[in-house]
Amino acid sequence: MLPESDRPSWEAYFMDIAFLVARRATCLRRAVGAIIVKDKRILSTGYNGAPANIKHCLETGCLREKLNIASGKNHELCRGIHAEQNAIIQAAYHGVTIKGATLFCTNLPCSICAKMIINAGIAKICYASGYADAMSKEMLAEAGVDVVKIDPGSSGSRKKDPASDIAN
Repeated sequence: MLPESDRPSWEAYFMDIAFLVARRATCLRRAVGAIIVKDKRILSTGYNGAPANIKHCLETGCLREKLNIASGKNHELCRGIHAEQNAIIQAAYHGVTIKGATLFCTNLPCSICAKMIINAGIAKICYASGYADAMSKEMLAEAGVDVVKIDPGSSGSRKKDPASDIAN
């Protein structure tokens, strides 16, 4: 058995799993993983890539690269679905409620994903790296979604919200 000091916090544990999920991504630009958690249980996972039964960018090439589209712009010009969207869709597909849950994501969600997260009732987002979309943070703050940056590989060190452990 591991000594207590070697045991990861719940946040570090779930963030590590989000990074593992990201390894399934088929996007040529960025591998993103997301998991939705409630009551210390994983409800759903998602990674970025093309919809089911559609060729992935690994096979077709990246349209965004071909058109020289900057990160955070023109999301509709992409074959892929974002990791957060896939996690929400998988929960809905299997009839799993995610209201009040926490989303662990390797990257801060974009504004399109932020809108879905807000309407899905997700209460908290823990993320490791930022994303070039200022509107996302503004909307999440306005909606009262708690957003916490987690330093990856640091056993769950936080940039905000130091008093609480994973309540969801």
